[in-house]
Amino acid sequence: MANYLDPNLKVFSLNSNKDLAEDIAKHIGINLGKSSVKTFSDGEIQINLEESIRGCDVYVIQSTSEPVNQHLMELLIMIDALKRASAKTINVVLPYYGYARQDRKARAREPITAKLVANLLETAGATRLITTDLHATQIQGFFDIPVDQLLGVPILSEYFESKNLDDIVIVSPDHGGVTRARKMADRLKAPIAIIDKRRPKPNVAEVMNIVGQIEGKTAIMIDDIIDTAGTITLAANALIENGAKEVFACCTHPVLSGPAIERIEHSSISELVVTNTIPLPQEKNIDKVTQLSFAPLLGEAIIRVHEKLSVSKLFD
Repeated sequence: MANYLDPNLKVFSLNSNKDLAEDIAKHIGINLGKSSVKTFSDGEIQINLEESIRGCDVYVIQSTSEPVNQHLMELLIMIDALKRASAKTINVVLPYYGYARQDRKARAREPITAKLVANLLETAGATRLITTDLHATQIQGFFDIPVDQLLGVPILSEYFESKNLDDIVIVSPDHGGVTRARKMADRLKAPIAIIDKRRPKPNVAEVMNIVGQIEGKTAIMIDDIIDTAGTITLAANALIENGAKEVFACCTHPVLSGPAIERIEHSSISELVVTNTIPLPQEKNIDKVTQLSFAPLLGEAIIRVHEKLSVSKLFD
């Protein structure tokens, strides 16, 4: 990769996803900016910028993944540091938006935490957000700054296309993911099916029935987030019980908390394909899991924003 020559483009990484940040910088053709993040013994965070960013367009890469609050606080403090150091623009590259699932009031007296996070980022001084696969697309409307949302479907579809699977059907594990499943189905020229499920309480899914023809087919389930993997493994088992030949699963954000890895290991899923918006520690990197890189797409988005070119072609 040739060096990117504009000295006014700076990319910094915080602690949540350094490997992805390195790959993005490599794609652009620059070195990551120099900064340090320290945590005092009482848990307070201190950030130092170790180079001048006066008048620069700065991009900060940070997923607000586990530990969510630590990573969110790092990001807010970094934005404040950049603002006080006279950055021209502060562009937050948020591969995974923590709290995105708290995007509405489902019950009385509930907070809308996704909106609170948007307020915090803007108040701190962010001037743009680049993110991937928001759990609810209306979160873009929580911001009064430009928001560019990149999608994982092209990356995941390309991978499955390269596998040359026979007689496939794209499956949405719930009604909310039908649009995503249709986008992948259009790319792979395949039909879709929907799992009709009822969720009695958070992180507990009950599979009801399958809408669509899956008998004798290779099923590819697609979701934006896989957290405890309860939904996806129950759905996989239901697909096999109803005559599917083989089941693959994929998602953009591998949260994979609690019993997720054990559930996937012992499920009917042949392979789980994810992206690196959230890093996978070694214990989660089991043989069944394949991780694809979002770095080229995010790197291209940064270049396009910086050069004032259209980003919309990357949305698809």
